[in-house]
Amino acid sequence: MAVAGEDPYRSFISGEGEKDTEWRFGAPPNYDVVNRLFEADRTNVWPLGSLEERVQRMVKTWEMELSHKVRPQDFKSVNLEKFTLSVNGRRGLTAAGIGEIGGSYNAFLQTDLPKKLRIYDPEEETRDTSSREFLTTFPRGFAVEILQVYSGPPVVAYRFRHWSYMDGPFKGHAPTGELVQFSGIGIFHVDEDWRVEKVELFYERGDFLSSFLKGAPLEHGEAAGACPFVSS
Repeated sequence: MAVAGEDPYRSFISGEGEKDTEWRFGAPPNYDVVNRLFEADRTNVWPLGSLEERVQRMVKTWEMELSHKVRPQDFKSVNLEKFTLSVNGRRGLTAAGIGEIGGSYNAFLQTDLPKKLRIYDPEEETRDTSSREFLTTFPRGFAVEILQVYSGPPVVAYRFRHWSYMDGPFKGHAPTGELVQFSGIGIFHVDEDWRVEKVELFYERGDFLSSFLKGAPLEHGEAAGACPFVSS
């Protein structure tokens, strides 16, 4: 449930429980911009308190904490003693392990492709460079919605969609203004308090990344930066 002062779609951003939280950019994130994108383009408006709405809030809250809270001990959506994240069947990562490989973008975009074929190379990116890259490309943020929930707790299986518009450049390619999106399957194992213990995500990353190459090559120095306060 949302409380006064909270983001309408995410928990654990404001309030007394967050007074000692260490935020990555020095303050809680503001999701107003990406919330407008979400509300404009979402395919469903789930009733408050429905299973779908609870799962959507859980996913958005978990992504927020993973991206914006510096210390894993400040995560309230996660059971840190058990938590792991695996993407497309890869080895599971702990919260600390996600930080060690450069944060959530690098965790979500892991690949075994040869380096010369990588549009985005997580081995070459840090948390800061990856955030800057995608937030420059998606100044309206990168929205996420739950399309369907297949099962409730303790094993929550669902289908999701992530999307935005390529309003900014990406690694030397000009903005296209086109819709960029991908969908996939998520499986969240949760405890009796809905704290996440294990995350399994399955989706096709290649088509998503190749869409950035539609933009014409830019001359050196044309790309611009962006404020890192907009996310999913």
